[in-house]
Amino acid sequence: MANMTLTQLRAFVTVARLGSVKGAAQSLGVTEAAVSGAVAALRRELGDVLFIRAAGGISLTPGGNRLAAGAAEIVGLAEETRHRVRQASSGTAHLRVASTEAGVEQVLPALLTSFGRRQPDLDVETLAVPVAVFGDLLRDRRADVTIGPAPHPAPAVESIPFLRFQLAVVAAPDHPLKHRQRLVPAQLANEPWLLGPAGLDPDTLSGAFLAHTGVEATGAKAFPSVTASLNAVAAGAGLSVAFLHVVRDDLRRGSLIRLDVAGARLSGMLYASALTGERRSTTAAALCRFVTTPAATQAVLTRSNGVPMNEFRPPVHVTIWS
Repeated sequence: MANMTLTQLRAFVTVARLGSVKGAAQSLGVTEAAVSGAVAALRRELGDVLFIRAAGGISLTPGGNRLAAGAAEIVGLAEETRHRVRQASSGTAHLRVASTEAGVEQVLPALLTSFGRRQPDLDVETLAVPVAVFGDLLRDRRADVTIGPAPHPAPAVESIPFLRFQLAVVAAPDHPLKHRQRLVPAQLANEPWLLGPAGLDPDTLSGAFLAHTGVEATGAKAFPSVTASLNAVAAGAGLSVAFLHVVRDDLRRGSLIRLDVAGARLSGMLYASALTGERRSTTAAALCRFVTTPAATQAVLTRSNGVPMNEFRPPVHVTIWS
């Protein structure tokens, strides 16, 4: 046991989570040989093969399952300790907030700007990730708070609902469907769809709507940002689905129109999720309290555009490989 290292445990936890040595190597930014070597060392140390190849990935042995649970806790505690020491030495409060691509672009800037006015010396890092890994990031202490859909229920994670939102299916003012009423989702399946990054994530409300509509990846075009996709929609290149409060001014000006779509779930809830109890940092707890205030609601819905460029770091775009 004395020979196990944090690097080896982190490699194994990533393999166990992603179900692939190749995926773990890409996620960690190392070679496959490095990951395989780390896992081999653990196998020798523990006298257990830990996992075997299986259809579609790997299958953990009973010992591998136990190691995955314990190693995830150890890696998480190490990351949290590093984070707290850094915070103590700098005298600055550090906060890592994960959200979807759309959330990082259209929700977090205004929300965190408003929160930052109440938290002096706040250093915020944002991460753009798929909803499926929200819970893993929190449990591994790679994020302090997630903003967006609630992660899958887990004893160590609390999700706080704070804002009900609506989505709108939008098009250019001269789109042929502009006068059609009560469109059913299937009527939109073959339209060109213009989306931001990860717009088809099935764990988001917009991704679930597009899946229900029958939109496939081959029928959608991804843009570097949601804003870029909406600009293309306004130019007449296709349809998109967006937060209603984000496009409200465009609808009022007439640069976009809202299509009348029936029989689709287009309203949802934003949650702030974090670890429970003492596992939650003081700053994360403060943000979880703040999101339920009228100031937070107003900030998100009005989307103040005056965010100083040096106030927050650019988002880290995390790709999860399989």
